[in-house]
Formats: sequence, C-alpha cells, structure tokens
Amino acid sequence: MKKYDVLIIGGGPAAITIVKILGKVKKVGIIRPENYSMIYCAMPYAIEKVVALEKTFKQDGLVTESGGDLIRDKVASVDFDKKTVLTEQEQMFGYDKLVIATGSIPFLPPIEGVDYEGVYVFKWEEDLKCLNEAVRTHKHKKAVVVGAGAIGVELALALNNSGLECHLVDMVETVLPNLIDPEMAVEAEAELRNAGVKLHLGSKTEKIVGDQRAEKVILDSGEVIDLADEENPYGIVVFAVGMRPRVKIFADTPLEIGKLGIVIDDQMQTNLPDVYSVGDCAQFHSGITGELTEGKLATNAVPMARLLAKNMLGESRRYGGFFNGAATRVANLYVGGTGLSETAAKKIYDVVTCHSELTTTFPIMPEAKMVKMKLVADRKTLRVLGAQVVSANPVTDRVDIITLAIQSKLTVADLANFSYSAQPYQSFFPANNLIVACAEGILSQVNLNN
Repeated sequence: MKKYDVLIIGGGPAAITIVKILGKVKKVGIIRPENYSMIYCAMPYAIEKVVALEKTFKQDGLVTESGGDLIRDKVASVDFDKKTVLTEQEQMFGYDKLVIATGSIPFLPPIEGVDYEGVYVFKWEEDLKCLNEAVRTHKHKKAVVVGAGAIGVELALALNNSGLECHLVDMVETVLPNLIDPEMAVEAEAELRNAGVKLHLGSKTEKIVGDQRAEKVILDSGEVIDLADEENPYGIVVFAVGMRPRVKIFADTPLEIGKLGIVIDDQMQTNLPDVYSVGDCAQFHSGITGELTEGKLATNAVPMARLLAKNMLGESRRYGGFFNGAATRVANLYVGGTGLSETAAKKIYDVVTCHSELTTTFPIMPEAKMVKMKLVADRKTLRVLGAQVVSANPVTDRVDIITLAIQSKLTVADLANFSYSAQPYQSFFPANNLIVACAEGILSQVNLNN
C-alpha cells in the first residue's frame, strides 16, 4: 500500500494549489476521477468558439510537474480510523493527512422531464462536449437556459451567439440576483435583449414535456416555450440553477456534514483528526455577518487551499470567511459585485447606499466609457458591506479594492480618504473618483439625517 504525507480527494483548483505549494517538500497524491480538471468559468466561451474546447482542460502537468502523483481513479470509501482510502479500481492508499476537495455538483430541480434527451447541466468535460455536439453536430436551433446567474447568462449568450434562439428563465425578477441589485441589472438585461436573448424573469420552470425528449418547457405563468424546429423535434435545455456540495460518499461516516457542506474551522480542519476540507464541498461562514453562506467560487477555494498548505508547512494562518467578490461579462457590458447586496444586507443591517457614475477615462478622451458603482454600508457603524460595478470596461480591479476594504473592516469615512491616481487614458479627471464619490455620498446622507 502506497502512503502519502498528504492525500487529496479531488483534482480541481484547490487540489492543484496545494500540490503546487507542497509537491516538492512532501509526498502528495491527488485522486481525480475526471479526465481533466476544467477551467469552469471559461466553458461557455468554448461553446461559442471564442476559445477552443481543449483550452478549457487544465494540463495534468500542473500536478505532476509540481511533484505530486496524479491517481486517475474514483474513491469508493475512506476508513478514517485506519487512515486509508479505497478506490473503485481497488487501489488502497494510506495517508498522514487527508484533504477532501471533492467540489460540487450541479443541482437539478425535482420536476418532470429533467431526465429527458436534450436536457443538460454544465460543469464537467462531458457536459461541455455533449452540449457542443448538440449545437455543432445535431444543429439544434432552440435552447432554454434555466438560471440567470453568471454561468446561466454567459451560457445563454454563447448559445445565442452560436445561432440558436435562446430563452433565459429565472424565478427571480432580475438577472444576476446574487451579484447585483435590481437597479444595477437594468443595463445587463438590456444587453441580453439587444443581443437577441429572450428573457423570462419572475418565471418558474414547472416541467419539460415531450416523448422522452425536451420538446417544450412549461413555465408557471402558463407560457409554453416550444423547442422544436424544422429539422429537430426537440431542443436544448440547460439547468444552471446552482451547485450542491459533492459529499455523498461521506454520508454514513463520522465526518460532520452541514447543510452547505463539510463542517470545518478557520484552519480547514474537520471534526476528524488529520482530515481537512477546502473548496466547494466545505461549509463556512460569511466574513461580514459571521453567518453560514454559500461560497462556491474558485476564488474562495484557492485561498482556502493556500492557507491549508502553508499551515502544513508550519504557519498558523486563519481563514476570515467568504466575501464572494465575482464578475461576469454580459455582451458588451462588464458586471461585478462583492460582499452583500443591498437586498441581502437589509435582512441584517440598517443600510445606507449611494450610486456614482463617471467615465473610464477623462471624459474628453475618445475612449471614454461609462462606469457605475453602488456602495452598500451599515448606517450605524458606516462599515462597508458591499459594492457593485457596471461598466463598458473590465471591473475586477474596483471589485477587488472594495473586497479588501470589506476584509479590512474599513468604513465609508476611510474610503472617502482613499488616495487615488489619475491619467487621461486610465481614469476620470483628478477631480473625482468612483469609490470616493460613493463614500462621500453616503457620508452626506448620514450627516443630513443626523
């Protein structure tokens, strides 16, 4: 039986991060059942051929060239007392420390027709290949994407840009509801409509009907989306309605599993000795409210994994929680958000907000484009709780600045004193700054009310 200092179940971004740090100094093994670890957020762009499908596959060399062993197999069981892992190919491995990084699986609602031909989820290599084949080989002409989060929006645009009539359905009244507030989604929805995507917001998918294939989608409003075309009697339905932790294998073990995943502390330790968990399969809390929250992002998984690996080298880092900074592109628009939206923050705090709108360069420059920000703060303490940015240019830099402000527990007064740079091609006039404008606006509101 081969024994590892660190054995990792799962081969996604968290596992790769750990082996990059530990692979040259410890004996590290990764057990991964999939052919490839995927660049998940790039998968929609492979559908519309912005990138080649193969470009979304992470190379195995990320593991092997870092000094780790890549074991292409699926875990059948774990004996936590004996510290062994058994695979489906009946390989047995021992470990000193076990890291569970099994990730997440797409959620399928329990409705009629989700098992029909033409119905997909979108997560793994096989999903990408099957959907690509449906578009390129079978040449389906109509599609429905259920779920208007970032992946749903990107996928709807990808199918639309591939020549399909695409419908985007969500039970919430606006797109990107977990990222931005309704008024910040107006331009994004306009971009989708202008691109040709047909929006069905505030509508719940009740069922898929057909002869064991996706011929029609029925909404709770009574609206029927017909997916047949002149060449195909059925079409494409893709569910992008969220993820669930991939923890079924541990259901009848001593490992503590909560509603949102494997229970861990701020050093990724589970309730079992020498067993850790990171990434989408792990449950943790918001770094703002301290309450349990979803955090299934690669940009959470990687810092969790880095912290764990560094601690295995003797450090004593502690994880501050999820802040969930994220971004997407909606046709010609870039959209990002971090922390709490106003909608979410109002459930806990007395909230004050402010909007600002400037240009991405000096307004006199020919490349000047719109950029908007919404800042959310706690009225009582003035602590920054969240922000959203919409622009014709990329927004991740501003999103990340506000994430750091939230992590550092800064107030809007601190942001009002933000020292910024200016240059005609790269910013608004020195006279103002998007972040400062929002902060000053909130201070004015608070002072006026006092």
